[in-house]
Amino acid sequence: MNKDIEDKLKKLPDKPGVYIMRDLNDTMIYVGKAKSLTKRVHQYFQPSHDEGIKKRHMVDKIDHFEFIVCDSELEALILENNLIKENHPKYNTMLRDDKTYPYIKVTVGEAYPRVLLSRRTDKDGSKYFGPFPSGGAVHETIDLVNRLFCLRTCNRKFPRDIGRERPCLNYHMKQCRGICMGELSSEEYGRQIEKVLDFLNGNDTKVLSELEEKMEKAAAAMEFEKAAGYRDLINAVHICTSRQKVTRLDNGNRDIVALAHIEGDALIQIFFIRGGKLIGREHFFMNVKMDDEESEILTAFIEQYYAGSPLIPPEIFTSLQLKEEETICQWLSGRRGGRVTLHTPKRGDGNKLMQMAQKNAYMTLSQDKERIKREEGRTIGAMKEIASLLGLPNVMRMEAFDISNTNGFESVGSMVVFDKGKPLRNAYRKFRIKSVVGPDDYASMKEVLTRRFTHGMQENERDSAFSTFPDIIMMDGGRGQVNIALEVLKELKLDIPVAGMVKDDHHRTRGLYYNNIELPIDKHSEGFKLITRLQDEAHRFAITYHKALRGKAQVHSFLDDIPGIGPTRRKSLMRTFGSADKLKEATVEEIAAADSMNKKAAEELYSFLHKNRSDEG
Repeated sequence: MNKDIEDKLKKLPDKPGVYIMRDLNDTMIYVGKAKSLTKRVHQYFQPSHDEGIKKRHMVDKIDHFEFIVCDSELEALILENNLIKENHPKYNTMLRDDKTYPYIKVTVGEAYPRVLLSRRTDKDGSKYFGPFPSGGAVHETIDLVNRLFCLRTCNRKFPRDIGRERPCLNYHMKQCRGICMGELSSEEYGRQIEKVLDFLNGNDTKVLSELEEKMEKAAAAMEFEKAAGYRDLINAVHICTSRQKVTRLDNGNRDIVALAHIEGDALIQIFFIRGGKLIGREHFFMNVKMDDEESEILTAFIEQYYAGSPLIPPEIFTSLQLKEEETICQWLSGRRGGRVTLHTPKRGDGNKLMQMAQKNAYMTLSQDKERIKREEGRTIGAMKEIASLLGLPNVMRMEAFDISNTNGFESVGSMVVFDKGKPLRNAYRKFRIKSVVGPDDYASMKEVLTRRFTHGMQENERDSAFSTFPDIIMMDGGRGQVNIALEVLKELKLDIPVAGMVKDDHHRTRGLYYNNIELPIDKHSEGFKLITRLQDEAHRFAITYHKALRGKAQVHSFLDDIPGIGPTRRKSLMRTFGSADKLKEATVEEIAAADSMNKKAAEELYSFLHKNRSDEG
């Protein structure tokens, strides 16, 4: 058990809630609920406690855990279910039928729009309403809308198909206005769709008023059957709009943003409500001054967080009223492309959620300060150590490069990126060496660096991993590798510091080569540990790519270059023998017995394989 887990176990509250187990990569591997968090979570780490093989395997993988305190066991049960369905943790038992919630889709991009059920929202220009709690509710609503507004339900392409085919049964039943017959213009149909959108947004007054007027007229004319039909429609509208109001209230998308502020330390907790369900949370530590007001802290967070967030919900609940709230609402609405409102709930469900978020924010702030400081020491603190050792003002982004080959065969290069002390894996890049023949690591490294920075200079105005240059380049080696990098940078007229990660005779990092001097590093420091992680990652990434290429090349060398063996025979041989090694061990008769082979081709293949084996010997 690591120190972080030991410390956190001591701080677990005797309250109901949900606990989340995570592995070394911060991946959520298990979610559970508890009547008492302290009693339940402690059980996982007691040697005498046994919950089966699966749980034992899971416990071995736990690197750290977090928890969310709830007000009741029922609340914890619901939150556990939401988190499991959203994140699919490896060790949770999952339902096979993991359906998404349905939406009502209005295809406003078509000349004659339709109202459909959809299980996802696409950026296709359509209008979406929901999500709804069940497909049945959506089907009922769509059926009602089609009856109220006489919309088309066919899949024909209009206006292309107008007049091509006979009208369907809906036309004869007066449930469609006859678009296929050319009896309704797209403008008039569009006005109906505007009413549909208004209705689906909850504005049912006009619809009910029109239906009641028609019902009274039919009754006055003694058309009682027709009046009863209007009565049924009115009842259906009441049921539908009632459900929609509940849907909008309970199934909305919003963020709950709560601030905890204790003695100069501040933490923001965000609860993400999607489809009316709490599906996750994030917390952020804020750098604040002693005299900062809480409303200023919360305002600064909202501005910074949503400036970079790709998803802005229509509602944001905050624990305090923001400064310049109206201006921030306008800015958020512009970024979202739709109205965004800010609320500070004082009562009701919104206030209960806010209290829950704030309670967890204060608990996280008080309990995680030590762990966060240790993590910052491993990452940002380690970067500061390296910057101080090299005499650089600021180092946040490091890039490391490595070459991998087998006697010059399939030489490859790797580029790994660490940002603020953490791997930035989406910025990693791999290079297949093109201009170098044979095992020349210096020439290969020169090609890799030239391609990396030339590409970056060409794309410096585009969003690319190459367009951001590092604060320092870390070469896997000493003077020679550093000089190669400096030579490339000089040719490209770039000014980027370069350091070499020097290894000892046991292939372990011993120091940094910088400005023609080898600088020793305290092997127990966080800076040294970070350099080792960076060096190991560059090596791992290069070897992984090289192995992949080498495996492909081996298959190619044994099959593709054999005289008389085309694609059909190649597939047959691989099906029969499974690998190149087993093919080498086969006799002529065994080879000839494979599909599509004959005695002559088998003899030529046998001769080719064993000639190569004798040459290798």
